[in-house]
Amino acid sequence: PGHARGAPGGRPAKAGIPPGHARGAPGGRPAKAGIPGVGAIIAVASGKGGVGKSTTSVNLALALKANGLRVGVLDADIYGPSMPRLLGISGRPQQIDGRLIKPMENYGLKVMSMGFLVDEEVAMIWRGPMIQSALLQMLREVAWGELDVLVVDMPPGTGDAQLTMAQQVPLAGAVIVSTPQDLALIDARKGLNMFSKVEVPVLGIIENMSYFIAPDTGNRYDIFGHGGARREAERIGVPFLGEVPLIMDIRVTSDAGTPVVVSEPDGPAAEAYRAVASRVWEQLEAVRSKGGRAAPSIVFE
Repeated sequence: PGHARGAPGGRPAKAGIPPGHARGAPGGRPAKAGIPGVGAIIAVASGKGGVGKSTTSVNLALALKANGLRVGVLDADIYGPSMPRLLGISGRPQQIDGRLIKPMENYGLKVMSMGFLVDEEVAMIWRGPMIQSALLQMLREVAWGELDVLVVDMPPGTGDAQLTMAQQVPLAGAVIVSTPQDLALIDARKGLNMFSKVEVPVLGIIENMSYFIAPDTGNRYDIFGHGGARREAERIGVPFLGEVPLIMDIRVTSDAGTPVVVSEPDGPAAEAYRAVASRVWEQLEAVRSKGGRAAPSIVFE
């Protein structure tokens, strides 16, 4: 009721944000409810799958922690949750007073994932509204405690999960992960454009699998090309956050649930992730100093 009635003069009415959502921000734009105790929420996204986004997310989170921050991770990939395997966590989360969910923990990170609530081989055959409800519940009904930053591992693409996070969650910024090859960069641009349209600051681009150093000879091979993400960042005017090499230890430790930042903290991969984490935090502080951006007004004709 209310959406079917026309405007004066017989013109069709505009369907907008539900009542109560349009108040709170300057200019009548909807206010986004934050998460108590969480200082900043960062989305780690990619335009397509297979670029190492989840591995980057978990090592970025651990690198931020290694740099002295209190960090949590939300696995927003409902269809293909990776955090239980990447962080070597099993079991089910507990409820506090029958209402809030206690996040799982390992390596000093607080973690929430759909993978803790369903078996690993169960297929999540859900439509968009169910995805939205689950994401918001994992965000707002979890006892995150006091965190400096919550890293959100986004699913690939620009679908329901991404729009839910961008429109209803006060994201401090987004980090885009891509490999150097043109095919991956084409899809990375879609992710960049999505965050731009919903007015979420892009903190920068990470070039993953940037190059390969043969362990037996020490020779370098640019398997997926090299420098594509840096050139793309320069072209569109966003920060380039750094290169992460293609190293076998990253794959081995990820499969084993012992991410390279904690299992080999003095290695070249961990060093690369810590450097990226420092640049991410610098960009986040720069965005904060400018006061961030208000939430967009979304109106359908």
